[in-house]
Amino acid sequence: MNKKIRYCGVLLHPTSLPGPHGVGTLGEEARGFVDFLKEARIGIWQILPLGPVGFGNSPYAARSAFAGNELLIDLDQLVVEGFLDVEDSLVHPRFPHDSVDFNAVEAYKKPLLWKAASRFHTLATAAQHELFAQFCEHNTDWLDDYALYMAILEHYQDSRWFSVWDKGLTTRDPAVMADWRKAKAQDILLWKTLQYFFAIQWEALRAYANEQGVLLVGDIPIFVAYDSVDAWSNRKYLKIDAEGKATAISGVPPDAFSTTGQLWGNPVYDWEALGADGFSWWVRRLKMAFRLTDIVRIDHFRGFEAYWEVPAGETTAENGTWVPAPGKLLFETLRTQIGRLPVFAEDLGIITETVDALRDENGFPGMKVAQFAFDLVSPGVLDPQNSYLPHNYDYNCVAYTGTHDNDTTRGWYDAMDDSHRDIVRRYLSCPDHEVVWQLMRMIMASHARYVIFPMQDLLGLGKTARMNTPGTCGDPNWCWRMRREALSPSLSGSFATMIGLFGRTGTAKDLVVGAI
Repeated sequence: MNKKIRYCGVLLHPTSLPGPHGVGTLGEEARGFVDFLKEARIGIWQILPLGPVGFGNSPYAARSAFAGNELLIDLDQLVVEGFLDVEDSLVHPRFPHDSVDFNAVEAYKKPLLWKAASRFHTLATAAQHELFAQFCEHNTDWLDDYALYMAILEHYQDSRWFSVWDKGLTTRDPAVMADWRKAKAQDILLWKTLQYFFAIQWEALRAYANEQGVLLVGDIPIFVAYDSVDAWSNRKYLKIDAEGKATAISGVPPDAFSTTGQLWGNPVYDWEALGADGFSWWVRRLKMAFRLTDIVRIDHFRGFEAYWEVPAGETTAENGTWVPAPGKLLFETLRTQIGRLPVFAEDLGIITETVDALRDENGFPGMKVAQFAFDLVSPGVLDPQNSYLPHNYDYNCVAYTGTHDNDTTRGWYDAMDDSHRDIVRRYLSCPDHEVVWQLMRMIMASHARYVIFPMQDLLGLGKTARMNTPGTCGDPNWCWRMRREALSPSLSGSFATMIGLFGRTGTAKDLVVGAI
């Protein structure tokens, strides 16, 4: 009998890492976190999307589906390479330790990143110049448009391309585009250089993590942001007209949580156009995702079977319709073009049998979130068949206490009424102060192949450490940061012991061809 490999992971976005420059980076603190994971015998580090964020700082509404967030670039490494002065890294504002002030971080880091990018082109070695040229050539399919987009975006002071930019830019008139490329040539070069810095630093971090036995799990949203280079430059694949206006937008229908549904505002795909082009855009997107990480979580997986489409101009999602999507053909194409697809399917919410079939025929693990398991069927009575209860997990799934969209487990438990807290205590057989740890322990003991816990739960933090509250925008969403002293030997030792007890010792070396 083949041994069933079991994994344990932690969810922490790089922006939440500690460090002196106001936001986590890809440098020493990230490698230190990998070291902690190794000491704790944790084999998976899951992150959120890595793209550059726009208004609201959500990684799920990035400026690009391909670019990296420039704020994650480590300044100390740029000092080592001679592209910044020591003082540039050492002299900085006093930033909060527990949160990210994105505006303050950008005001501090952006001029330094610009300085480093400029110096690169005067101080870099011939070998470095050659590597940069190769990077630009290998990524021209997205990098050229991204760098131009960001240069224009700065000119228009972060205004939206579809409502404020000159018509020639909105409609991508070739002559107008050529004029802007010429006028903004230096800025375009520097934006490309920052993406090169990001790629070099991320590649080094991924290699370090893999060497320590840690797998990286990435994340991509199914849709792209309307306010993004992807919508501006790839509108032929989206339901956007020649003038840049979306004709249909995404959302979810009314349900028990919202009588009017949720209007997300992302433009939806023209799947017929994508299919006619052999799904080439999705092939490129997944190839990039697998260049960055070992496994990819795809958000809103059910949208590959059918998605909720709302006509543009609607103020709620009530008048939308379910539109079929060619998920079966898409994943067949991706597998032909890419090969093995190590994918986690975010299949939360109301999921149909056809969505389950699409997930299962591709062998993708679905998600189980324990915080969803404790609804009562009657006062004081739990449904023992609830699929989110740990004792019901099957092997091919990814089990969580909660995700980035949930409260921390401590915050979730503290907000419960007495009857719900009582059923949780009885299920876990523990007092209040042990609920978080015992819920993790029970998930560890489950049959799930993968278990992943938000770092906040390892630290036992309450609601102030919540990463995101869906349906809201702005601070404190996406702002939580971990303190350096949180990564204690006692925590890594306790977690290593629990991982050993339940045999969750899977590492990067176990990610073999043909299996995830």
